[in-house]
Amino acid sequence: MPTLYVENVPEHLYDALRQRAKQNRKSISSEVLSLLEENVVTPAEQRSRQRFLSEAQRLRSQRSSSKRKFEPAEELQREDRLR
Repeated sequence: MPTLYVENVPEHLYDALRQRAKQNRKSISSEVLSLLEENVVTPAEQRSRQRFLSEAQRLRSQRSSSKRKFEPAEELQREDRLR
């Protein structure tokens, strides 16, 4: 597994990282790895996001098969209050 060294980390950033690691009961190194895993998009994650976006766009572009017009929510609430 490769090793990553980071130099010249600003003091305020290092302090925040140390505090976050302490809160999560992790070493600073483990906390950095967790942050990288959460925030760095891998090629596999990028493909997954692209598939999701394509499917969402496909579904959005489909026309609704329902010919029924739906009443606005405000109208339904008003009717319910009058009962």
